[in-house]
Amino acid sequence: MEPKLKIKIEQTVREILQESDMESTTEYQIRKMASKKLDLNLDISEYRAFVRHVVNTFLEEQRAKEEEGDKSKEQEFDEDGDLIVCKLSDKRKVTIQNFRGTTLVSIREFYKKDGKELPTSKGISLKEEQWSALKKNIPAIEKAIRKMEDRV
Repeated sequence: MEPKLKIKIEQTVREILQESDMESTTEYQIRKMASKKLDLNLDISEYRAFVRHVVNTFLEEQRAKEEEGDKSKEQEFDEDGDLIVCKLSDKRKVTIQNFRGTTLVSIREFYKKDGKELPTSKGISLKEEQWSALKKNIPAIEKAIRKMEDRV
């Protein structure tokens, strides 16, 4: 395979990978999208092996970045001692809290008062089984969002 073509295939595959949902996209789908973009049949064994190599390298890089990010994150707690899992914006956070012996995933808006961040009533707290049900249905939610976006 000539070097210029190799570079072009790698760049195209990486662009597609960066835009794709890595939880549901397959190597075959990546190869088909790249074939279409490049107007080149990437199902030929030499190309297929190279695309597989690019995909695997990309996935290894992503895993390494995630592991590095996980190591660098120290747990942060809010004023009430609840674990802050992530900040969605300046005012919204996802926290894990214990309320009357029940573990809750709380997605909530916060406000500042006297230098402290305090929770508002705007938000939702989910019990473990509710959180599990939401997680299980994320793909269906994402699919519905894509459908709505396609209509616009």
